[in-house]
Parts: sequence; structure tokens; C-alpha cells
Amino acid sequence: MSSSPDKAKAKLPCQAFNRCIYTCVPTFFIVCSQEVAMEFVKVEEPELSKPIMIAAMQDMGNVGSIAIDFINKSLDTKCFRYVSAPYPNYVVDKGGHIDFEQDKWEYRWSDGLIAFGGGDGQPQTNQELYELCQDVIDIAKAYSVQLIYTLGAFHTNRNYDKNPKTLVTTTSPDLMAQIRKLGMETTPGSSLITGFNGLILGYAKANNLQGIGLFAEIDDPQMPQYRSAKSLLVTLEKLTYQKFRGMKELDEIAGAIDSELDRMKKSGDSFRF
Repeated sequence: MSSSPDKAKAKLPCQAFNRCIYTCVPTFFIVCSQEVAMEFVKVEEPELSKPIMIAAMQDMGNVGSIAIDFINKSLDTKCFRYVSAPYPNYVVDKGGHIDFEQDKWEYRWSDGLIAFGGGDGQPQTNQELYELCQDVIDIAKAYSVQLIYTLGAFHTNRNYDKNPKTLVTTTSPDLMAQIRKLGMETTPGSSLITGFNGLILGYAKANNLQGIGLFAEIDDPQMPQYRSAKSLLVTLEKLTYQKFRGMKELDEIAGAIDSELDRMKKSGDSFRF
């Protein structure tokens, strides 16, 4: 991507960007009622032997989903199973027309690795979240996964400029000690990690699987945080010996977003796409 501001603006990831700046889009929710169970569909049998698993869903700043989507693109993974969520209990009125979309999350594989999640959204009820976490654990056991990684965001007031760091938490003190020996910084204290990207670590621990959570600093939960996603991937490369090609693209997208925000701030414009 060109570093020219005008060209950068033309290459903004508009769909992802627009999805995150939700406070600036005039949207109305119309409630409807429909209850459909989650659907789990096997597509093919992957060729795997004791892989690692990386599982993450959309969260603050879209960090988890950006990272998973990039992993799938970089490693050219293949879908072997997917989960279709029930339709939501609302439609989105976009001003004269509505959207009514069903979320879908994929299990994808490449040599020695299963990637799950990415895309949009998370389960809407606790029951759906528990059901999905259990399915991830069942797939991990079916393919003899020994270690599950999850990825997410860590909201901070620290001024990190363009270099957010990644903090690590684990499912056991022994694993925490190993992480610290590698020179990695662990999360600073007691806090709650909500949603799939936290609960999957609890499910891993309850099922005697090791789990590592990587959480990158963000300063604005409503903005897509591409540099934070890159921080996660750099840390993941060190821990897994995987190599993710093309991470420069994440810096370019982050720069394009910065340029657009600066332009709008100077001109007094509202967010427009």
C-alpha cells in the first residue's frame, strides 16, 4: 500500500472499519423472535497430527478476529468444519433497507495447526457461548491438540504510540513460569476476561488441556486495532515457530486509518464511508 495519504484512504478496509465505528453509523435495531439451534457442519477430514490450536473471536478493537483472519490468509488454511449461529433476535435498519445476517465461524487447518473463529460477532447468549466453547474443546481432543492459544485485546491507558505490547496469561502457574523464562510479560493482576477469548481458557483448563492467552494493548475499543493484531502475531510466531507472511499489510492498514482520522479531525467531518 502506498504511503501517500490520498492513496491510503482509497485502500482503507472499509467493511471492517465501518463495522467498528458503530457509534457513528445511524442504525436502528428492530426486534424479532426466532430461536434456532447452533448448527455444526463437517466439511472434510483434515490431515492433522497433534496440531496446535489458535481460537479467537471478534472482541474489542476487532483484535482477535483480525489476527485469525490474517493467519488464515497467510497460511492459506482450508475449512474443514463450520458453525452457523442462530439468526439474531433483531434486524439492522440501515435507513430504508435492512440486513438480517447469520453469523458463521470456521475451523480451518494447515500443516500442524487448527485456526478457529475470526469473522464477525460472538455467540449472543451464555448457552450458545458454552456450547461453542465445548465444541472447540471436543475438536481439540479429537485431533490430539495439547495446547490452545487464544488472542484478544487488553484495554490500557498507557501511551504506547505505535508499538502496543502483548501480555500473556496461562492456565497454570507452571506454564506461566515457562512463559516468563522466555522473557514475555504476563498480565499485571486480577481481572475478568469475558466472552469467548477468555472462557475458552477456562474450558481448556477444565478439560486438562494447556492454554495460553495473548492479549495486545489497545487504547480505543471501538476502532479496529491492526497494530495490536500484529503484536499478537509477532508473539505467536515466537511461541509456535509458525511464520506469518505479509504482516507489513497490517502496518499499512493502520497507517491508512490514522491518515483518514487525521483528515476528518482537521476538516471537522463526520465518519463517512
